Amino acid sequence: MSHAWMPSSPCGDECLTADDPLVGLPRRVLRFAAAISVVLAALVSAPLLLVAPGRERLLRLVFLGVLRAFGVRLDIRGGGDFLTAPAGRGALVVNNHISWLDIIAINALRPMRALAKKEIASWPVLGGLVRRGGSIFLDRERLRTLPATMAALADALRTGSLVSVTPEGTTWCGLASGRFTTATFQAAIDGGVPVRPIALRYRLADGRETSRPAFIGPESLIASLRRVAALRGLVLEIYICPEIAPGRAETRRELADLAESAVHSALGTVQIPVQQRRRTPRRQAAPLASPPAK
Repeated sequence: MSHAWMPSSPCGDECLTADDPLVGLPRRVLRFAAAISVVLAALVSAPLLLVAPGRERLLRLVFLGVLRAFGVRLDIRGGGDFLTAPAGRGALVVNNHISWLDIIAINALRPMRALAKKEIASWPVLGGLVRRGGSIFLDRERLRTLPATMAALADALRTGSLVSVTPEGTTWCGLASGRFTTATFQAAIDGGVPVRPIALRYRLADGRETSRPAFIGPESLIASLRRVAALRGLVLEIYICPEIAPGRAETRRELADLAESAVHSALGTVQIPVQQRRRTPRRQAAPLASPPAK
């Protein structure tokens, strides 16, 4: 049962870009086979991955392997301090949410725990990796469980974990976006940790933006997997924004707004007012500035 507080996106099939280049059926089958092989290998070797020296590097290779299997190339911009920071310093890592690929790409940067909806635990390909990564699962249909989940999130942050969160609460097509909700930012305040915004954008090799990787509407994960596996030349741009230090914001709403603004600034877009987001899901945000240089 859903609740009025549960975020929802108006994006659907009508938001998908047309005429994107596709690969043939044999390449699609090979991509699925490669992705399944990577995940199965990771699950079988999970005990070793959790205790082996250099485990973070090994885990990164697993997530990079899934991306490569699906033909996704990463274009990482900024964030040298984040990529090389030593383990043990907690932070809330937040990003705009477009696709199931988002969490794989974030972990390809640095493996981390995630706050994920409980349904993900049963997903093929992604579910096993998310469970093994120590995710904190959120039951979005039971409002009374939210305080305990946020307390668990604050504890994880306080004890030095990086935790990935998608504060829009649902996926958008990428040509439009949702408002950052505030609950998880209270966990960052309570935990006394910084917030690290990360901005994501999917495009093709020729530079055109694409919404086809988006996981939107009532579609199944399998349908979304098939659409991604069919794309040729998919590139995921990742902009790692400067961190927002503890104490920079007095309230969770102010902290959420700072993080949301950082994401839009990195992408060179403006926030779409809430009432327009609901009416015009295909509207692309107007450019403000060129994306930062590599």
